[in-house]
Amino acid sequence: MSESNGGNGKNPLVAVDAVEKVFHRGSEEIHVLRDLHLQVPAGEFLALMGPSGSGKSTLLNLIGGLDRPTRGTVSIAGEHVDQLSDHRLAAWRARHIGFVFQLYNLLPVLSAERNVELPLLLTPLSKAERKKHVETALAVVGLSHRAQHYPRTLSGGEQQRVGIARAIVTDPTLLLCDEPTGDLDRKAGDEILDLLQALNREHGKTIIMVTHDPHASARAARTVYLNKGQLSQEPMK
Repeated sequence: MSESNGGNGKNPLVAVDAVEKVFHRGSEEIHVLRDLHLQVPAGEFLALMGPSGSGKSTLLNLIGGLDRPTRGTVSIAGEHVDQLSDHRLAAWRARHIGFVFQLYNLLPVLSAERNVELPLLLTPLSKAERKKHVETALAVVGLSHRAQHYPRTLSGGEQQRVGIARAIVTDPTLLLCDEPTGDLDRKAGDEILDLLQALNREHGKTIIMVTHDPHASARAARTVYLNKGQLSQEPMK
């Protein structure tokens, strides 16, 4: 069994219990995650490291409700997300999870503020309420002055800030970041890491960040390592 517990283990925000994930390639079974246990307390900034192909993004997708485990359970704030119907899962994910991707995933035909507004279109908020939320999110990431700009006119670091604003605009329970600095130079990457730390420390956001970069993982409060479907507190040789 591979186990990595955060905090005192009482009522963790994220609880991954005995999770396995198996993919099929023809008749071959590929075991990506094996009997994996992870607890993340509310308010933690956790880095998840491991070699390419170790299952980091798979684990992040399971926690975010983008995929379901083959076996085991995934609970977020007491909700067994692996047991929700597809319809309920989509609604839960829109309310509770903010995703930040390596390649930003911004729509080029929309301005920064319109990109940030996208998750709010799934909510019952009025247009005026959506505008207020968007303004707040852009202010948090320091891009109020770029609200009307389109992605092609923004630097990589600015595009990632827009991506983060989009991720936090619904005030999600959990922020999941998949290599958020992987496509940036060191200076822009450091600015994104500064922002993530501020979201964690000043705004109380719980963050799980997949990264292959020790420089990035050093910003987190705790780092766990995934290799061959197993978690460890120490890098595996």
